[in-house]
Amino acid sequence: MWTHQSRGRMAQIAKKTKRYPSDLTDEEWDRLAPLMPKPGRRGRPREVDFREVINAVRYLVRSGCGWRMLPIHFGVWQTVYGWFRELVRRFLFQTIHDIELMLDREHQGREASPSAAVIGSQSVKAPSAEKRGFDAGKKVVGRKRHIAVDTDGRLLMVNLTTADISDSAGAQTILDGIHKRWPWIKHLFADGAYDRLKLMDKASDLDFVVEVIRRSDQQQGFKVLPRRWVVERTFGWMIRWRRLVRDYEKRIDVSHAMILVAMGGNLLRRNVHP
Repeated sequence: MWTHQSRGRMAQIAKKTKRYPSDLTDEEWDRLAPLMPKPGRRGRPREVDFREVINAVRYLVRSGCGWRMLPIHFGVWQTVYGWFRELVRRFLFQTIHDIELMLDREHQGREASPSAAVIGSQSVKAPSAEKRGFDAGKKVVGRKRHIAVDTDGRLLMVNLTTADISDSAGAQTILDGIHKRWPWIKHLFADGAYDRLKLMDKASDLDFVVEVIRRSDQQQGFKVLPRRWVVERTFGWMIRWRRLVRDYEKRIDVSHAMILVAMGGNLLRRNVHP
């Protein structure tokens, strides 16, 4: 629930934005500006305002509107979309997210690189996807988001597949990604869906210890499981950004970038306006 303090904090931040709550404040832009592409030495001068491009993308993901529905003061939507795709190609949103993640961990008195993670998945409808699958358990036609988060819920890795891919199969790619990007992680928490021979063998080969958190046979009704609730909270953070309630993207790389825009935006705001 919102407290008076949190409402007051959001009101103060809203006063600093130009038009919408999703707009970057001056302090946030100061953090991002050095990461923007530098102009080329040759050719005509670049006229794009990268702050407005980022504002437009954040507005789109937060509000859930389509590209053609962007307010005109962000500029021509084709220009915004073109630069968005270029920034995705340059891994800008991944860079912003990972930098802010490590800074946020340090602000909380943790090591910048985590040593443990929690893995989970979420199936969402994907009406425009090039390929879709049917998740028989969730009765969803679309894509599945396989994710790994640290023990506080910060997103570490995401792997997008069709919804018919099993949790354990999708997690194998997650293990490869964690091994390369977050080498200090050695302990993983998961539910019973991940207790499969191929996944456990791969985890052993990569020197991971997988701890399966099981639901008790005597348990009646809903009960929060230790560690497992963290990954569900992360999915809750995601869908506060309305573009992520469903997967509206045709391309997987664009869908992946939308998730990074949302989760990186959360971290940036928390770090700059603690």
